[in-house]
Amino acid sequence: MSEDALSNVAHMFDALSDTYDGVGVDFFQPIASGLARAMQPASGERWLDIGCGRGAVMAAVVDLIGASGSVVGIDISPGMVNQARKDLDLYANVEVHIGDAQEPSTELGTFDAVSSSLVLFFLPDPPAALKAWQRRLKPGGRIGVTTFRGMDPRWARVDTVFEPFLPPAMRDARTTGQQGPFGSDAGMEALLRDSGYSNVRTIEESVDIRFANNTQWEAFTRSTGQRAMWQAIPEDQTADVRQEAWRILAEYAKPDGSIVFQQPIRHTLGDWTG
Repeated sequence: MSEDALSNVAHMFDALSDTYDGVGVDFFQPIASGLARAMQPASGERWLDIGCGRGAVMAAVVDLIGASGSVVGIDISPGMVNQARKDLDLYANVEVHIGDAQEPSTELGTFDAVSSSLVLFFLPDPPAALKAWQRRLKPGGRIGVTTFRGMDPRWARVDTVFEPFLPPAMRDARTTGQQGPFGSDAGMEALLRDSGYSNVRTIEESVDIRFANNTQWEAFTRSTGQRAMWQAIPEDQTADVRQEAWRILAEYAKPDGSIVFQQPIRHTLGDWTG
């Protein structure tokens, strides 16, 4: 990853670290728990979580591997690393380090399992990253990668309010998931298989995401990578965009004002024979 790319990604997630996964919306944790279930952590395993954020996957794994196991997380954002350390301070067998997901340091050693949730599509060269992750796996180790499997059409409709303001980079098929390898189960499986993994398969899930009201929806979108969409809107048009988004949200609101969308998820799993 170039120095500029590293700086931009780190800066964005540093800005989010205080509120990321912290506005009362269950999003990252149920997705991370699904990945942990799919990968079936075993007692005593050594585990690496790449792009760990505030540690959602690590929290889901650490109790399953027990005191004889260990979990290491890396993230490019110092702010995220600091928050993860605070959130997981109770565990003696957890370490969190600043690190590059594109090319994890050899100093980390090797692991029984490598996980990465909602990260791969941010990287400049996903195939190269997957090959680099192999070098962090012991022979016979396994990998699990979580990506979005499309989008609830209702949620997608709300997001259309941002489209007139988005630069081409934000329409990258890797991130939107509509085209390319991130757009289908088969595409993701091929990406892992072509990178040298075997026994590649997909587990599909759907997570209900509940927002208490319009205000919490906005707080959530501003606490994730979607903040960049808000920042793309000229300041003098933000109120109009908000009003239109809230108008659409009102169509889907329950009598108590809450909104529940579904987020389809895929966990792509594979083995590394070494």
